Amino acid sequence: MGGSGGGFFSDETDPKSLSQRIREAEAQTQDQQFETEVAGLIGSLLSQYNARDAEAISAHLDTIEKALGKDIDGTVYILYGGSVAKHTYVDGLSDIDALVLLDKSELKGKSPQEVREYFVSRLKERLPKTPVEPGTLAVTVKFQAVEIQLLPAIRYKSGFRIADATGKQWSFIKPSKFADLLTKVNQEMGAKVVPTIKLAKSITSALPENRRLTGYHTEAVAMQVFRQYDGRKTPKAMLTHFFREAPKHVLEPITDRTGQSTHVDDYLGPANSPKRQIVADSLDRIGRRMRNADGARLVQQWRDILGVS
Repeated sequence: MGGSGGGFFSDETDPKSLSQRIREAEAQTQDQQFETEVAGLIGSLLSQYNARDAEAISAHLDTIEKALGKDIDGTVYILYGGSVAKHTYVDGLSDIDALVLLDKSELKGKSPQEVREYFVSRLKERLPKTPVEPGTLAVTVKFQAVEIQLLPAIRYKSGFRIADATGKQWSFIKPSKFADLLTKVNQEMGAKVVPTIKLAKSITSALPENRRLTGYHTEAVAMQVFRQYDGRKTPKAMLTHFFREAPKHVLEPITDRTGQSTHVDDYLGPANSPKRQIVADSLDRIGRRMRNADGARLVQQWRDILGVS
């Protein structure tokens, strides 16, 4: 009988070993709880971003097209070349909901500002009860339940002319080609790149304007960052990877494969310019905050990064 209880006093169950195993189990539980809470925060944000009523947007775009069609020679084309086509809309942060192609001969020799003024005047005339607000590039139409951002465009060669970042000069764009490229990368990464872009845009929106990327540049950087990504395909893992890798891609100009311009980020100047270093530093700080939050298992720090209460 004396030997029947010997197993209780083996090396594996001595007080020191048992205490270590308990600590390891507690740490594992804390890790799982932390990951679950942060994943919940991210999932809640993505649900909000995806809640935008696509059917209502389409209906309003049809209304705009019909309203403008009464006064514009030829045909008004609505192209989903902006955030609608790329599915990267984040309320208040997106680039453009749609390009409106103004096929009117008298506009061909006009400046972007003149075309925008023409566009605004026609919208106000045809939609008198709907607020219309011009911006540097786009025009926002405020319907009761949703705001829609439109960018006036003129057909040019194999693409379209739109205002550049200053709103004063013309730039060239092939929206469908860019959307196709982003779609390809997104599909290769299990449809997780677009959610990451939404989150990145939301996080960087809290930065001063001179420290954040444009929406178009964010998407181009994401395509670079995830081109050969082989890590975990979860929103949190990919978001952390984006902010770890993005700074190095910001320091060097990214060639615009759509033919819109020489680079997607000309607004930041040449390689390693002061502007690029400022933006890269801001992105790097966000990345370090994420890694520190993971290391210390700080859910509140992730809340702060994501901008949720």
